[in-house]
Amino acid sequence: MSSVAIQLSGITKTFGEVAANKNISLEVYWGEILSLLGENGSGKTTLMNILSGIYYPDSGQVFVDGKEANIRCPKDSYELGIGMVHQHFKLVDNMTAAENIVLGLKNKGRINRKEIAEKVRQIAENYGFNINPERKVYDMSVSEKQTVEIIKVLYRGAKILILDEPTAVLTAQETEKLFAILRKMRDNGKSIIIITHKLQEVLSVSDRIAVLRKGEYIGSVKTSEATAQSLTEMMVGRRITLNIDRPEPENPTLRLHVKDITCFNEEGVKILDKVSFSAYGGEILGIAGISGSGQRELLESIAGLYPTTRESSVLYYPDESGQEIQLIGKRPMEIKRLGVALSFVPEDRLGMGLVGSMDIAENMMLRSYLRGKLGFTDRRHPRKLAEYVIRKLGVVTPGVSTPVSRLSGGNVQKVLVGREIAATPKVLMTAYPVRGLDINTSYTIYALLNEQKKKGTAVIFVGEDLDVLLELCDRIVVMCKGRVSGIVDGRTATKEQVGLLMTSLGEEAKV
Repeated sequence: MSSVAIQLSGITKTFGEVAANKNISLEVYWGEILSLLGENGSGKTTLMNILSGIYYPDSGQVFVDGKEANIRCPKDSYELGIGMVHQHFKLVDNMTAAENIVLGLKNKGRINRKEIAEKVRQIAENYGFNINPERKVYDMSVSEKQTVEIIKVLYRGAKILILDEPTAVLTAQETEKLFAILRKMRDNGKSIIIITHKLQEVLSVSDRIAVLRKGEYIGSVKTSEATAQSLTEMMVGRRITLNIDRPEPENPTLRLHVKDITCFNEEGVKILDKVSFSAYGGEILGIAGISGSGQRELLESIAGLYPTTRESSVLYYPDESGQEIQLIGKRPMEIKRLGVALSFVPEDRLGMGLVGSMDIAENMMLRSYLRGKLGFTDRRHPRKLAEYVIRKLGVVTPGVSTPVSRLSGGNVQKVLVGREIAATPKVLMTAYPVRGLDINTSYTIYALLNEQKKKGTAVIFVGEDLDVLLELCDRIVVMCKGRVSGIVDGRTATKEQVGLLMTSLGEEAKV
């Protein structure tokens, strides 16, 4: 066996006039964890999609274990022992976890569903994952879907594992469990490639780091010789310092009064339990909590996408007159017809926020199609809006007619955030708006949220990075197991205080 697991030589891949990969040559060794870094649109996922058989290079060669490989489809990739966990899920919603995991595998005779479910359950237990093999995918949270994707690759026993933003939807505890698994796999001689923007994770788990910039290979460094600052400079090409602006709220105006929101899932389990808080125009209100504490269901309840109990109440105040509008019990279209200026950036950007098969302009049209008359839609405004978002947020794309599913995860998020902000909302709800984004783009999003704040918009920001929450938000609602465990001042609270509230250990920390 060669010491080199994968060797890429002169790989080039273009989409129209955009060169995603330009003459890239790099090596991945057996028994190492390699982190692949770069800004959104730098070509990381495209390069890994070539290895997984999704794309075929325009030129260049791929060698696996010292032998040239001709990877024309995912089946070829699997036969070479390469498995990739994609950032956007490749799951069938109306099938169970177990069915998705074995989908596409050849079986002799009839499929024994009980045996498959038991094997999946054993793998989950061995690796420490929490999953019900018989649960339908459409009933799962984003975190659970990610777990299915990871187990699917482990089930196939890949020798070379590629993970695209694997920790984006995992808690800190789940991340550590995953890293422990990856270290064991590395120690057993397997090769692991991780695409992530979380520099602290890169420094924690990887052995070596390769950096791409604008489709070109910049170089690689040993993790022991790298720092967060040095890696940032390699990715961006200049020095960047963390400096999130937080202007003082001016003339805060009540926009939302949420009282006693309670809801249950389809299995009858209580997800939210009497959640209450107020959101004001001119402030950024943070929502903190361990993954699965009800953050997603909370925002969806306010937006009319998740059913609540009768005692639940969400009052929207359009102006200073005090004339409120009750949102509970109304569907999103009803809320829109009432003139409620509400924008929502959901957690599941391609599942709920955008339509992957539609292009950028068409996704903009989803927000404005009612402007058309006599059965015709207004296509000029969405196209102009798409061009504006591409220019304003630096979306890397061949053009406005490119299907959203062809964009990198970070560029998909830019399109979604840009569309919702462009609707000039009075209430802007964002669920993990910088998840999967590079440092430079994350700062752009923070600046956009602060622009909305200065315009008098009530911004609700659900985040997973406590440092960002404490630096960006004016107030922070902390949730634990579907309840509000505390509301703290973002300027005076500490990470320890918020952390205690997130784990129900901080009763004395409430303010």
